[in-house]
Amino acid sequence: MGFFSPEIGIDLGTNNVLFYVAGRGVVLREPSLVVVKGDASREVVAVGEDARLMLGRMPVGYVTVHPVRQGVIADFEMTEVMLRYFIRRAIGVNFIGRPRMVLTVPSEITAMERRAVEEAVTRAGGRLAHVVDSPIAAALGCGLPVYEPMGSMIVDIGGGTTEVGVCSMGSLVVSKSLRLAGNAMDDAISAFVKREKNLLIGDRTAEDIKIDLGRAMALMEPQRAMMRGRDLVTGLPQVTELDSDQIYEALQEPLREILSAIIWVLERTPPELGADVMRTGIHLTGGSAQLPGLDQFIAAETGIPVQVARNPLDCTVLGAGYLASNLELLGRIGKNHPLTE
Repeated sequence: MGFFSPEIGIDLGTNNVLFYVAGRGVVLREPSLVVVKGDASREVVAVGEDARLMLGRMPVGYVTVHPVRQGVIADFEMTEVMLRYFIRRAIGVNFIGRPRMVLTVPSEITAMERRAVEEAVTRAGGRLAHVVDSPIAAALGCGLPVYEPMGSMIVDIGGGTTEVGVCSMGSLVVSKSLRLAGNAMDDAISAFVKREKNLLIGDRTAEDIKIDLGRAMALMEPQRAMMRGRDLVTGLPQVTELDSDQIYEALQEPLREILSAIIWVLERTPPELGADVMRTGIHLTGGSAQLPGLDQFIAAETGIPVQVARNPLDCTVLGAGYLASNLELLGRIGKNHPLTE
C-alpha cells in the first residue's frame, strides 16, 4: 500500500466484518471473533478466521469472544483489538495519517451504542467520516436509486439483525430494526433438535443444517441428511436423520417475525412510495437472504415481487465503500425526508 491513507467502508456485522478499500474493492471478509485466555489478562490468542478454526477445539483456559452482538458492540475492548487487527490486514502499516472510514450500524441503535462504535473505530486507529444506517448502505450496494425521489424497499437479513427500510431522496422514510436474523434461525434449529431428537448440537452444526436443509417454503419431496450430536440422556455421540420438512417447521417462528417487520414497514409507508415499492419490488440482502425460498415466501405473503440481490453478502459494505469513495454524498445521508415531517 502507498503512503497515503485510503478511504475505507466497513460493515461491522455480528458474524462477519467486511472491509472495502477505495480503488481496490472488498479486501477483507473475516468472522467477528476473538479467542482470548480465560484469566484476568485476557491475552488475545487469535482473531477472525484463525479464531473460527479454533471453535470447539480449544483446550481448557481459552474463551471465545463475540465482540459484536445483534449489530452493536458487546465487548468494547475486544472490538477495538479486532478492528485494529483488521485495519492493518486491510491496508498495511505504511501510511500517513489515519484512514477515513464510513461505518454501517443498525438503524435503531441508541445514541450510547452509536458513540461506542465511533469511539472503538477512533481508538483502533481510524478517522470516522460518517456512520450510516445499514439499510441505506445495503440499498446503495445493490444498486437501488437511493437518491432519487422514488421509494426503494430493502430487507437486510444478517447474522444478528434484520433491517427493513424504505429509502427515498437519500434517507430512510420508514424503517424497522429486529435483533433477530440468521443466528435466531440457528437457535431455532438447535432447540428443535433438542426437543424432538433429544440431542445437543453446537452453533456450527445448526448452521450447517440450515445450509443443507433450510427452506422458507416446503418442498414436494423433502430432502434428508444425517446429523451428529450428543445424546442428552447417555451423554454419548449419536447420529440421526433430519429432513427439510422438519427444518422448515423449525424456522417458521423467526421467519414469521421477519415477515411481521416487513408488513409493519409497508403499513407505514406513504402511499406514493408504497406504489413505487409495488412496482420495483422488495430487495433482499445479507447472508441470511440466501435461505432458499425466502423470496417466494415473502412475495406470497405480501403480494409484492421480491428479489435477492446479486451479491447479498457484500451489499452493505459495497454501499459503505461507495460512500467512502464519494464523501461529498455523506452530507445527504440521514436528512429528514419531507414525507415524514
